[in-house]
Amino acid sequence: MAEMVKLFVNGQEVEVEAGKNLIDALQVVGIEIPHFCYHPALGADGNCRMCLVGIEDGRPPLVPACKTPAQPGMKVLLEDEKIKKIQRDIMELELINHPVDCPVCDQAGECTLQDYYMSYSQQDSRMNVEQVHKDKRLDFGCGVVHDQERCVLCARCVRFTRQITKTGELGIVNRSDQARVTIFPGRPLANRYALNIVDICPVGAMTSKDFRFRQRVWFLQKDPGICHGCSTGCNIYIDHHREKYGDDVIYRFRARTNLQVNGYFICDAGRLSYKTENENRQDRTLVDGVEVPLERGIEAALDKLNRARKPLMLVSPDSTLEQLWAIKRIATLYGAVLSGYSDAYVLAGDGDDYLISDDKAANRAGLQLLDIDSGKESFAAALADADLLVNFNNDLFFSPGNEDLQEALEATDQVSVCSHDRPAFSRATVILPCASYSEYGGSIVNRNNVLQRFARAVCRDADPCDIIEITRLLGGAISDNARAWPGLRQSVPALSRIWPERIPVEGVTLNSSEETHVGA
Repeated sequence: MAEMVKLFVNGQEVEVEAGKNLIDALQVVGIEIPHFCYHPALGADGNCRMCLVGIEDGRPPLVPACKTPAQPGMKVLLEDEKIKKIQRDIMELELINHPVDCPVCDQAGECTLQDYYMSYSQQDSRMNVEQVHKDKRLDFGCGVVHDQERCVLCARCVRFTRQITKTGELGIVNRSDQARVTIFPGRPLANRYALNIVDICPVGAMTSKDFRFRQRVWFLQKDPGICHGCSTGCNIYIDHHREKYGDDVIYRFRARTNLQVNGYFICDAGRLSYKTENENRQDRTLVDGVEVPLERGIEAALDKLNRARKPLMLVSPDSTLEQLWAIKRIATLYGAVLSGYSDAYVLAGDGDDYLISDDKAANRAGLQLLDIDSGKESFAAALADADLLVNFNNDLFFSPGNEDLQEALEATDQVSVCSHDRPAFSRATVILPCASYSEYGGSIVNRNNVLQRFARAVCRDADPCDIIEITRLLGGAISDNARAWPGLRQSVPALSRIWPERIPVEGVTLNSSEETHVGA
């Protein structure tokens, strides 16, 4: 338990964590100190001076909050007229050469400079000389586009490439009003986390080529989610919008802070994986290649299941615990062999020592928790003996390596329950479309055994069924996530004291005492 100290802010007593800098310490109790250059993951730089605060009876009386630890009895002044003048002066300095073109800026609506002007300045410009003009639309590589004239030289981007990725592609050159952020000659951004620079930029200087001018941010609905790009399970915001007369469309993923999982950042591949949620979706029910209503597809699948002597069911390592449990129950109902074989989701050597994992499955640990066999030999043996394969959204050809199974797959009748139109599902005689992870909620366990819960974000016009609903239509007893948990608690010791509605936002580590995280 962190030591807590009492100090005073504008005469009001507050209790904060000892040793934390004033920006972070006071933010916890709802008090904002304006700042540009400070970022919790990058530390204090102290170059913007926007966070200067007064310390009553202090020596010195003015200090940068980003570099000043909270101490007992400290008397912090934020509303003093001297502090307000400093904030106005810093804002005037930042806006001397900054183009005031908020209506056409891609960052409008989520710009710190814009917000601070409204909160701490609102002054008319006193400048009567021409602004210094700098370069625009500079392609820095990795999808990052830089507008130098909008930069406030906070140096967050420079510190990110030096401290986090340790690639050092960015630097600040020149001095005074000629200073600017740039890449080193012949060395564009070349790291797998570069687009985080766009997130941490407090103004419209660093923009994403992928998102730039595609949507106004105030139109976007921002829902929390979990990236399914690999087994790290990074926390994200899913930003989506439904145009008039149009369908709900995802426009971007952004990093969502979770210090237990991904900290403040996500990888570029995960960030851009939103495109797979929009594209190449399986939105038609097919029986023998002919489009039919879902009810007719369910009838055809039921007929095949009832006729099958040796059915085999294959689950996806991306499915939630609740979905896996529902499929496990229905496999028992039909006497089917159940497999979680998914070696194709592992790309050896692709991971790093930061966030990217070799394993591109979101919930492989869930297969292990539910004791679902994932071995290739057992799957190949069951496939050779099966007269029906029901594939629940497992992309066996996610990566090369399963060519030896091709002949057996072609010889077996198949029912595919899938969210996307992919080769692994195309040979099925019955294809049932299902929801993808942005369209349902549930629980997954990442590579570090952290159990996380996420909720549905996107609602499509033609709303696809969750896999759980499809198992119910096929005769299963589980109709929703809540009905899966009594069985999960009873059958899985690690989940015996977990109530999903009490899982904290940052998740719960299953290999520690669950009682310390989740109430029974």
